[in-house]
Amino acid sequence: MAKFDEKSFNGQAFGKYVDRIPNTKRNELIKSKALKSNEQIRETFSSQTGTGYAVLPFFGLLDGAAVNYDGKTDINATETVTYERGVVVIGRAKAWVESDFSYDITGGVDFMDNVAAQVSEYWADIDQNTLLAILEGIFSMTGAENLKFVNGHTYDISKNSAETALVGPTSLNTAIQRASGDHKHRFSLVIMHSAVATNLENLKLLGYLKYTDKDGIQRDLALGTWNGRLVLIDDAMPTKEIKSTYVRCNANDKGALKVTTAGTEAGAVKKETVAAIITDIQENEYVQHIQNETAYTTYILGEGAFDYENIGAKVPAEMARDPKTKGGQTILYTRQRKVFAPFGISYTKKTQASDSPTDTELKTANNWEIVNTGSSDKKYIDHKTIPFARIISRG
Repeated sequence: MAKFDEKSFNGQAFGKYVDRIPNTKRNELIKSKALKSNEQIRETFSSQTGTGYAVLPFFGLLDGAAVNYDGKTDINATETVTYERGVVVIGRAKAWVESDFSYDITGGVDFMDNVAAQVSEYWADIDQNTLLAILEGIFSMTGAENLKFVNGHTYDISKNSAETALVGPTSLNTAIQRASGDHKHRFSLVIMHSAVATNLENLKLLGYLKYTDKDGIQRDLALGTWNGRLVLIDDAMPTKEIKSTYVRCNANDKGALKVTTAGTEAGAVKKETVAAIITDIQENEYVQHIQNETAYTTYILGEGAFDYENIGAKVPAEMARDPKTKGGQTILYTRQRKVFAPFGISYTKKTQASDSPTDTELKTANNWEIVNTGSSDKKYIDHKTIPFARIISRG
C-alpha cells in the first residue's frame, strides 16, 4: 500500500496501519487508569446499529448500618439504590487530499505508512479536544446538587495575592483532598497549560518522562510527572483573561496598596473603587491591583475518570476520486465513533441538535448532571466519589 490511490486502497489494512502507530497521549491516559473500558457500554452500542445515546443503570454503593451479630438480632436485608446514567456516542469525521500530507524526505518510508502516522496524530488531538470539552461542560453544571461537585472539586487560587496565586508545592495535594477527602489517592493524571508547567519547572516540581530515540539518544517526552501524577501539557486548556481587579494581600506584599477613604495618599487606593469588586473591604486593609493577567485551569483526573470505548464506524476509512475539483484529486475520508463517559456524571442530551454532540454541545452545562435515581425525588450519588478536580491559578 505505497500509493495514495483509491483503486489500491484497502480500508481495513489502512486501519491496521493507523492502529499500530503508538498513540502516546491515549496510551498514557490508559496507563494512568484515567481511561478504562466498560463492557456494558461496549455491548449497548455495538449490538444496536446506529444507537447514539442510552440510559444505563449505575449501581449504587453498598450502604446501611450493620446489625449486632449476637444470636438474637434479626439480620434484615436491604436493597441498594440503582441510579441512572446517560451515555452518548461522539462521532467525528475528517477528509484530506493527498497534498495535505507531508512526505518523509529521509527515504525508505512507505508513503501510506507516513499518512497513517499523521492521521493517528490528528485523531489523538481530536480525542483530547473532546475530553477537554466534556470537562468544561461538567464543571459548568448548575443546580444545587451539581454545584456541590463543581464548587467542592474546584480549588481557585487565581484571586489570591502575589505568589499564592500560582501553583506551588501544596496546590495539587490540597485540590484533590478538597475534592475527594480520603479517596484522594485515586487521582493519577493532571492536564495543564504550558504556562503552569513552566512555573512548576522553575520550582523544580515537574519532571519529564524519557524515551530513547532510534540513535540511542535519551530525550524528553512531552509528558511529565508532578507529585507522582502523570502530567499532560496542552495549551488548549481553558484560560480567562483578567483585565483589571483587586485582591486582598499583606502590607509587605509587592505592589500592596492601602485602602483609604480618599485614596489620594502615596501607595493608597480609594475604598469606593475597591468596594466595587471586594464588597466587604475595610479601610486600612491592603490590596493588589491585578491587570492584564491570565487565569489558567488545570484538570486532575482519577482512576476510572472516563469509561472509554471505541465503538467504531461502519466505514472507518475510504478513498474516492473527485475528477472535477482542481483537475482531479483523490480524497481520503476517515470516521470514528467513540464514548468518553465521565464517571458519576450523566449526559442528559437536553441540548443536542443531531445524533452526535458537537464540542460546543459537550461544553453546554445543561447537558450534564450528577448521576441520580431519575425519580421525581431524585437521589444523587456522593460527589466525593467522582474522580475529577481542577485548579484555577494565575500560573
